[in-house]
Order: sequence, then structure tokens, then C-alpha cells
Amino acid sequence: MSTSNYTEYAIEALGLVKTFGKNRAVDGVDLKVPAGTVYGILGPNGAGKTTTIRVLATLLKPDGGTASILGHDLASEANQVRQRVSLTGQFASIDEDLSGMENLIMIARLMGYSRKEAKERAMELLRAFGLEEAAKRQVKKYSGGMRRRIDIAASIVVTPDLLFLDEPTTGLDPRSRNQVWDIVRVLVGMGTTILLTTQYLDEADQLADRIAVIDRGKVIAEGTSGELKASVGSGTLHVRLLNPEDRRKAEQLLTDILETSIQLASDPAALSARVSDTERVAYALGELSRANIAIADFSLGQPSLDEVFLTLTGRPAEEDSKTEEVSSS
Repeated sequence: MSTSNYTEYAIEALGLVKTFGKNRAVDGVDLKVPAGTVYGILGPNGAGKTTTIRVLATLLKPDGGTASILGHDLASEANQVRQRVSLTGQFASIDEDLSGMENLIMIARLMGYSRKEAKERAMELLRAFGLEEAAKRQVKKYSGGMRRRIDIAASIVVTPDLLFLDEPTTGLDPRSRNQVWDIVRVLVGMGTTILLTTQYLDEADQLADRIAVIDRGKVIAEGTSGELKASVGSGTLHVRLLNPEDRRKAEQLLTDILETSIQLASDPAALSARVSDTERVAYALGELSRANIAIADFSLGQPSLDEVFLTLTGRPAEEDSKTEEVSSS
């Protein structure tokens, strides 16, 4: 990695603003991204994540605020920033009519590699990303997971100091998501700073050293996963019943005893509640037993990031925002 005058932070942004007509897609965003880490920007569709990342990657000019990227001013040193960063967007940006090998060789040549060096680098990346057998196949015949891997490979033909990953696993199956996660871990282990946007709470929990929760163009919370969960100020009781038909009765009983709202999970036998009094929890579980409501399992711990988002915004993370950043998609 090349040297620069930045040390602690790879990105420092203050009051970033980007508007499209009357829509403030980015509304005064402050970010400090420690160098050599994975930093997550978490939020639902339309929250302003993609616009923020496109501004920081110099693809859009901010309408307000300032930012320093790897020690370079975003406004006055955009060319120097572009030489140090790479961006993998939500959609494949490579030529689907070319093979994986041809795409990587073409990009390497554009980056100044000789023909021999370009072929060697392409093969190295294809092996590293598990795409060696598909090297000569047209990209349009790749699966969704393979497309994401070849797109990330194309982004690191020259290993960047800072890599922007915009929702890299959207639409992927669990196996492909795990493969992309492994790639992210390897890259940050090599010293690359990664700014990751995601609408998947488990992805931010798995990968990010720190997380900014963004909603309607504003950062509404920031910290480690543990800090964000602790900020809710309570624990969460998760209960799974042996018989799903008992859930309505259990919901009423827990509501009365815990004096809090009960969340019903998609699993018809599961429910949860935010609690602060562990003694009351113990009493409630005993009352379920006395009411002949059989419990398959239960747990008491910190809230999930899903619950944190619900607490911070008043709505679930998967609920789409009505202010889609159409102009930046």
C-alpha cells in the first residue's frame, strides 16, 4: 500500500449534503472511518447509503460539507482520491459478453500491466475467487454469486487502499453471501480499508468493526455492534413455544407481566420482548409453565441489530423508505 499523510482515519467527512431537486438524499452526514477496518453503513432502501458512497468515491459532487479521503481533500484533490480507491456497485460493471479472464486482462492492461503481467494477475485473481474453472466462460452465463465475485475481483486488479462495496450481497443465496464475506475479511486482513453499505443487519454484525446507521439521509447512530445494541438500554427475551397454537395466549400473558409490547416473529412459535427486569422475566417464564404453555427454548440477551433499528427509527429495517435515491442508482 502506498503511503500518505493520513494515519488514523481513511475517511473523515463533516456535514456532507447531496440534494436531488427537493430531496436531500444526504443530509449532513458525518463519518470517521478508521484506516484498515471494515466500516458499515446500515440502512433500508432509499436511506441515502448509495448516494453517500458515490459522493465519497468522487462520482457525485457534494452540495455541502467537506471530506478527506486517505489524506486528500475530496473537492480539490479528486484525481488523487481516484488513484487510491475502488468501487464495486450494486450491479456488475464488467462486460458480460467477455469471459471472466478477458475482463480481468482488459482491466489490468488499462491499469498499465504488460500482456504477460495482465494474464498472470487475472489467473491469480480467478484462482483466489474460486473462478478458475469459469475463466473462459462469458460472464453473462455466471451465477449471481459468481458475478459478484468477478466484479469484486475486477475492483482489486490493483489492490486499492480504500474499497467501497455498495450492497455487495444483495440478492445472493446464503452460500454466495458467505463467500463474499470471506473475500471482505481477506482484503481487510491485507490492509485495505473497506466501506460497506448494506441493508442486511447480520452482514453489518458479521463484518463491520464500526457501524453508522443511516435513515433518510442522516446518521442516527454510530458505534460498534455491541455499542449500538447496548444503546437501546435493555435486554431482549426470546421465547420459542413447543406448540404454535399457544402463541396468542403466551403473548397476552407476557404483555400483562412484563408490561411491554411483544414482537411476533415470522416463526409462528416464536415471540420476543425488550425487558430490563430479569426477576420479572423469571416470573413470567414460570407463569407460562403454570398456564401449561410449553416452552421449546428461550434466551435473554442484548437486542439484535434488527431491534436496534426498530428502536431508533420506529420501523423495521426491511421496510422500504419512500425517499428512494433514484438519481444516484
